Amino acid sequence: MLEDKNQNKTSLAELGEFGLINHITKYFKVSKPSTIKGVGDDAAVLDASEKQTLVTTDLLIEGVHFDLSYMPLKHLGYKSVMVNLSDVYAMNAEAEQITVSIAVSNRFPLEAIEELYAGIQLACDTYKVDLIGGDTTSSTKGILISVTAIGKAKAENVVYRNGAKPTDLVVVTGDLGAAYLGLQVLEREKEVFKVNPQNQPDLDAYTYLIERQLKPEARKDIPALLKDLDVKPTSMIDISDGLSSELFHICTQSKVGCKIYEDKLPLDPQVITTCEEFELDSTMIALSGGEDYELLFTISIDDFDKVKGNPNLTVIGHITEESQGLQLITRANQEIELQAQGWNSLKNIIV
Repeated sequence: MLEDKNQNKTSLAELGEFGLINHITKYFKVSKPSTIKGVGDDAAVLDASEKQTLVTTDLLIEGVHFDLSYMPLKHLGYKSVMVNLSDVYAMNAEAEQITVSIAVSNRFPLEAIEELYAGIQLACDTYKVDLIGGDTTSSTKGILISVTAIGKAKAENVVYRNGAKPTDLVVVTGDLGAAYLGLQVLEREKEVFKVNPQNQPDLDAYTYLIERQLKPEARKDIPALLKDLDVKPTSMIDISDGLSSELFHICTQSKVGCKIYEDKLPLDPQVITTCEEFELDSTMIALSGGEDYELLFTISIDDFDKVKGNPNLTVIGHITEESQGLQLITRANQEIELQAQGWNSLKNIIV
């Protein structure tokens, strides 16, 4: 899409809204049988089929959710799609379509929007979803991106947050805390750059962390894996705001408590070494970091033999009665009450 880069910047006003929409969507192809009509009409048309439809939306705002001083626009486009697809997979469903709406200020030329949509297109191609619509408008400051994802699943396969029962096992995919540490590394290098713009950062020791922050991957593989293992979760959620916050969501919705074991939390070696460098507690980072986009779910204890030893899955605890609350069992076998200290997008709002 961007192989022929023009060094001259093209004003969006030259194209107008409809010209811009035609320009940035002409490379997107429809592949899902359920997409009857995509971009190009008053509304998209989807085949309802015999499955249930899932819809989720996220809004990303410059200066709140991302910083363009270190977030490349192509990565931003990719990540904005991942954030939404992750919510669909967290319902044990398959994502099929997205819509993308953007508001941009006049500081962004056409070439910048092409970069953004190159990332969106890469996400669509990688995860086999169709772009079927959206909107473009102007912004007085910065850039805003709103993505809506649409998924499908058979009614009996959909997993909600409210099905966890005492004795269920608590399971997470992948590893935790890397995305938050990637953000800390980038923020540190940003401050160094402010002091000395000639400084060239050496980020080789943090490649995994930075990739987890700038280009996260949604866990499309997990619903299929669980199906192959003949395991249906009793509850599930994606880890966007931090493990502890997501545990609170599941336990509140399911009216249960839980015990999570510190020595079971999955940590990448780069997380451990970087926590030591930054003098941070790796357990707190795993619990409260956020933006991992892994999946947190509960399963019946009867399914333990089906998941044990699977490299994609880690059993980190179990569900208890609601009266027992949410507890972290430390390596010293002490019980500490869990706190929901993950990301809160409204905490800095001034009314």
